[in-house]
Amino acid sequence: MLSTFYSIFMNTTWFSSFLCLWIWSICCLYAVDTVVSARPSSVNIGCAISLSSSIGKVAKIAIDAAIEDVNSSPAVLGDTRLNIYIRDIQSNGFLGIIETLQLLENEAVAIIGGETAVIARVVSRLANDLSVPLLSFSATYPSMSPLQQPFFVLTAQSDNFQMAAIATMIHYYGWSDVVAVYTDDDDGRNGITALADKLAEVHCSISSRAVLKPQMSRDDITDKLVQVGSVRTRIIVLHVPVASGLMVFDVAYLLNMTRNGYVWIATSWLSTIIDTDGPLPAEVRKKIQGVLTLRMHTQDSKLKRSFFSRWKNLTSTEAFSDAPGLNMYGLYAYDTVWLIANALDSFFKDGGNVSFTNVGKLYDGGSTLFNLDKLKIFDGGDLLLNKIEQINVTGIAGPISFTLDRHLSSPAYEILNVIGSEYRGIGYWSNLSGLSVLPPEALYSKEANLSSTTPQLSVVIWPGETTVKPHGWASTDNAELKIAVPNRVTYTELVSMDGQGTFNGFCIAVFEAVLKLLPYPVSYKLMPFGDGKINPNYTELLLLIAAGEYDAAVGDIAIVSDRVTLVDFTYPFFPGGLIVVAPIPIGESRHSMWAFLTPFTAQMWGMIGASFIVVGAVTWILEHRVNDEFRGPPGEQLMTTLWFSVSTLFTVHQEKVVSTLGKVVLIVWLFVVLIVNQSYIASLGSILTAERLTSRIQSARSLASSKDPIGYSMGSFVKDFLIDELRIPSSRLVPLSSPEEIDKAFQHGPNNGGIAAFIGERAYMELFLSTRCHLMIVGREITANGWAFVSSQLISY
Repeated sequence: MLSTFYSIFMNTTWFSSFLCLWIWSICCLYAVDTVVSARPSSVNIGCAISLSSSIGKVAKIAIDAAIEDVNSSPAVLGDTRLNIYIRDIQSNGFLGIIETLQLLENEAVAIIGGETAVIARVVSRLANDLSVPLLSFSATYPSMSPLQQPFFVLTAQSDNFQMAAIATMIHYYGWSDVVAVYTDDDDGRNGITALADKLAEVHCSISSRAVLKPQMSRDDITDKLVQVGSVRTRIIVLHVPVASGLMVFDVAYLLNMTRNGYVWIATSWLSTIIDTDGPLPAEVRKKIQGVLTLRMHTQDSKLKRSFFSRWKNLTSTEAFSDAPGLNMYGLYAYDTVWLIANALDSFFKDGGNVSFTNVGKLYDGGSTLFNLDKLKIFDGGDLLLNKIEQINVTGIAGPISFTLDRHLSSPAYEILNVIGSEYRGIGYWSNLSGLSVLPPEALYSKEANLSSTTPQLSVVIWPGETTVKPHGWASTDNAELKIAVPNRVTYTELVSMDGQGTFNGFCIAVFEAVLKLLPYPVSYKLMPFGDGKINPNYTELLLLIAAGEYDAAVGDIAIVSDRVTLVDFTYPFFPGGLIVVAPIPIGESRHSMWAFLTPFTAQMWGMIGASFIVVGAVTWILEHRVNDEFRGPPGEQLMTTLWFSVSTLFTVHQEKVVSTLGKVVLIVWLFVVLIVNQSYIASLGSILTAERLTSRIQSARSLASSKDPIGYSMGSFVKDFLIDELRIPSSRLVPLSSPEEIDKAFQHGPNNGGIAAFIGERAYMELFLSTRCHLMIVGREITANGWAFVSSQLISY
């Protein structure tokens, strides 16, 4: 009995131990499984878009398809179901904000929306306060900064890159100015501001702007396009909402502004309409022929082709009278849902939990904005946003990853030319490769051998069905340009008019050479300015141009700071500046017949003469006993000795030196003579040349500090410059009207009613000095602005 009880006890103990161990193992496994896969059964996201717009109706279909695909793929969220609540904002900014608020009340972990800039800006502030990421595939305007709106994420390409593409095109075709037509809202203003910045980088500009009301009417458009037609620039960039763009082209067609000579560049709104509603009716197509437009470029892939094939089945299930086509926003809307799903998957793997904290009021700098009890802060918002920023997957639109400033990596655009009922691709633009006829991914994947002769864009069919590139400029009224030419009396080599009314001179030759280089003809008429008796006043001429009396001016017109506020100057065609001309100083002794004696003083000449006598005497003493040439009657010996001594200057003496001591004396003397001779020549040369270039007037500053009278050209800007810049009193300034008067004033001198110096423009002074060798240039150039042609600021060329 005891043994039987012991056996049962041992078996029961073993069984209990086994049972406890098994239960503990199950608990551990359950705990581990709970940590790894603690995911909710469903997660809510919201979507606020306009279901009637070209973008919204396509995006809605794409988003529904993406939700279905995500929920049917256990590889992403596993057993967690992704729920989406879609609200129709009906293209209304206020309604868009209200609908987004209602979505936030449903404990949404992310919002897809912000269809326009206004909605995105307001809703993103709410998203910041509630820590809910706001993802937008359509609010592409460039001023949404991650620093200001940290929870706003743009999942499509920013308009900043689209404007860079347009600026590159403008520069590629050689145009310098464009007209911007855009709506007066955040999307329009920010887009054109970005365009202006990108144009400035390639030395182009927006010469005129036509701002349309957001709720524009045909009359509003007509008024603005009439203004556009009145300017000379024919390159028009149209940046308007999708719903208004075709109405602008309708009015432009009626105003005959889509004819040959015009260039229309429509932003991506036009490609969106053609992709969504195409083929367009013939009545619409004829109004946009030759227009260039852009479309966000997405790489070709199996996923993309499969989705395009699937699109017909997706649209057949919707209640559309005409099934919309798939545009690029549809692709990015589809990818946005998958982006959220992948980010949530990574969020859960890192232990993220979907939990919310109640909040009664939202504050912004101490001011109460809302008091909605149902609004809640997403506790995991920061972690989810971080996962979105780190995403790196491939969607149907291509690779999805973000740069440090939260732009999609490798943005690119396709450039399209509207021809017939469709459009034709003429090239691509990317921020890495610029313009190219090859897709950017082809350039990224291999080293493309693109030479300088390889076309960057294909041939374009421009408005008017021509392949000839438009000039980008045209006369608005077909009238001749009235170009004034100074009718100079002096320095006619620069510009002049003969008796038959023909203009000649250097400036006219430059102007005619420039016209030959233009790719288009310019109708103009040269008109003389001045009476031909005295040189005209150039300031008066520029005032007349500013007033509209003349359209432009050609001549020796200097660029001066005071003048740039009146008129526009071209790039300088001749370097110029002010220089000082003064007489060459010549002493009285240099006019004398004894000027050759000035290198040495009288004591030096006496010492040289005594040296000749001493050397001659020493040589006679050493040579007359042994050298027959130094013998003879006393008179002859004296002449021989003197002749020998003097002739050493020219090394032509015939007497030979015989004695050793005599040769030593001769060598020493010849060395002395050599030094004396070279010193004399150098000193005399300096006196006759270099010293003549030294003037007591060293520069314009030294002249200004003196009290000497100064001459200037009558009617020029020099007088104002000397008074305003060099602070020279007007009482010291002497106006002179001709080279003869200048020369005469120099002859009189500063003490006899003349001048001490003359300040004038370099070109004039070089012509003046070419025939007057007694004057010279002193100091350096005072200014160096140069000469340029002039045009009125009232017109655009």
